[in-house]
Amino acid sequence: MTSDDDRSKVLHARDFRWEAVPVREYKSEGTTTFRDITRQTLIGEGEDERAPGFVTRYFEIQPGGYSTLEYHAHPHSVVVLRGGGQVILGDRVEPVHPHDVVYIAPHTVHQFHATGDGPLGFLCIVDRERDRPTLPDDDEVERLSRYPDIATRLRR
Repeated sequence: MTSDDDRSKVLHARDFRWEAVPVREYKSEGTTTFRDITRQTLIGEGEDERAPGFVTRYFEIQPGGYSTLEYHAHPHSVVVLRGGGQVILGDRVEPVHPHDVVYIAPHTVHQFHATGDGPLGFLCIVDRERDRPTLPDDDEVERLSRYPDIATRLRR
C-alpha cells in the first residue's frame, strides 16, 4: 500500500557518510570540552520525521579525539560501527569496538574517546524531545579523577 504521504526512505552510505546528510560540527556553542568529533543526523530532525519520537545520529571521533564529559536526564542507545575506543560510564572505563552496544542510563556521566589508529564511529539513538547536556561540577570531576582508569582519560 502506498500513498502520496509516504515518508519512508533509504539513506545510502559510502565510507561512513550518508548521501544528502550534512556533516556538522559536534556542537556549535563554541566550547572546548571536546576534540575532533563530527555528527550526521540521519533520522528524526526533519519536519517530515516528527512521528518517530527518536533521533538517530552518527558521530565520528578522529584518533585522539573525545566527546564532552556530560550527563543527561534521558537515556542513550549507542552502537559502535567502526574503530576502537573507550567510554567513561559513571565511575568506570569500558573498551568499545565495532558492533558493541552501549546503554547510557539517565544521569550517567559519560565521554567517548577514540584510542585506535582510525576513527571511532557510532550511531546514537535518543528521544527527539530531550534535555540539554549538563557538565559535571568540579566536585564530580574531582571524585571521578580518583579512579586511576578515569584519571588518565578524563578531559574537560
